Amino acid sequence: MPEQTTLAHLQTVTDSLESGATMQIRYLLNGALPAQDVARLLESSPPKERKLLWDLIDSKNEGDVLQYLSEDIGVQFMRNMNTERLVAVSEHFESDDLADLLQHLPETVVKEVLASMSSQDRLRVEALLSYSEDSAGGLMNTDTITIRPNITVDIVFRYLRRHNKLPDMTDNLLVVSRSDRLLGSLPLTKLLVADVNATVRDIMETDNTVIDAETPASEVAQLFEKMDLVSAPVIDSKTRKLLGRITIDDVVDVIRDEAEHSMLSMAGLDDDEDTFSPILKTTRRRAVWLGINLITAFIASYVIGLFQHTLDQVVALAILMPIVASMGGIAGSQVLTLVIRGIALNQIGATNTRWLLNRELIVGLLNGILWATVIAALTALWFDNIKIAYIIASATIINLLFAALTGTLLPIFLKKLGIDPALAASVILTTVTDVVGFLAFLGLATLFLV
Repeated sequence: MPEQTTLAHLQTVTDSLESGATMQIRYLLNGALPAQDVARLLESSPPKERKLLWDLIDSKNEGDVLQYLSEDIGVQFMRNMNTERLVAVSEHFESDDLADLLQHLPETVVKEVLASMSSQDRLRVEALLSYSEDSAGGLMNTDTITIRPNITVDIVFRYLRRHNKLPDMTDNLLVVSRSDRLLGSLPLTKLLVADVNATVRDIMETDNTVIDAETPASEVAQLFEKMDLVSAPVIDSKTRKLLGRITIDDVVDVIRDEAEHSMLSMAGLDDDEDTFSPILKTTRRRAVWLGINLITAFIASYVIGLFQHTLDQVVALAILMPIVASMGGIAGSQVLTLVIRGIALNQIGATNTRWLLNRELIVGLLNGILWATVIAALTALWFDNIKIAYIIASATIINLLFAALTGTLLPIFLKKLGIDPALAASVILTTVTDVVGFLAFLGLATLFLV
């Protein structure tokens, strides 16, 4: 397992640092371990040890390691490099990965790095920098092999032999006109068995999946998954000119980043949250959502305060009150997670929202009746008070219905406002289920007990 291997290497490095055996660490970082494992090792180390390890990596190996580091940590190291070192390490990056990193560096540094590149490499990176990193244009790699439709298969073979190495993930050659308009593709599997005298036009495929440069990265990932693609050409939709191609390894990164985004956002954390980031930086990032949560907690407390007189008279209500809010919170979270997933997969739209809402309301009602019966029976046995049992049962059903309603409609509403549902919905949902739960339970108790 890679994780277990990384932890074993981390223990070795920690022991070596404590004993001062830096030569052993330098050996591990500069040849004994693959660049991928060195990157994992850096990401698994606290800031102080991370800097020590980075300083022990030879300058010739820095680029190899940087390309496997998370964007946040990679940018931290690159910001401390001078232009000469940045130029040296940039040679190890593919154009799309380099463009992603340069977007996070000061503009003056970016200009110096671009000025030091060859004209061909500079044009490639500048083309990528003109697009958002979360779009197909930002994901694409400009390193592609193109051929003309009027040449023979024999000429294609001779042309390919002149390349020392084909670009990674090359599964087909892209056929373009003299003005670089995409005409089709020639799969390598088809090329290998073709008659050497046949022309590219005779055997090329024209029903290719093409991607507009402005397409969001999430849609690109869904397209690759749906069509089982290894690579896909990226074009300018207005001119149909070929701009580059996206490969499956870049799409895997998008899928992983989206999964991390959803997981961290549910806890109010940033996408680039570093497990070992400095104390003040971590504190600042988390403080915002703790403050928002505090406000919502005060709202719930205010609702409880409205029924202080009722609570003073019936102490059992204070004991049972959290049950109603908790049941609503869990039920709402289940619905919310399902709907956010559906939105991410583009499965939810105007045509099926009503059906989904009706389904969740019915599920909420059935679960409400089931668990309200259980809660009421336990309450009656515990406090020997049938009125309180009926009240908590009714409040449970009401809160589960509101949880289903909010969990279904809230993320759809936030999406329409351009707000990320994964980031904001859980905080709002918790507030709604707490407030409705307390209001229903204590309100009914005020009506029927006091």
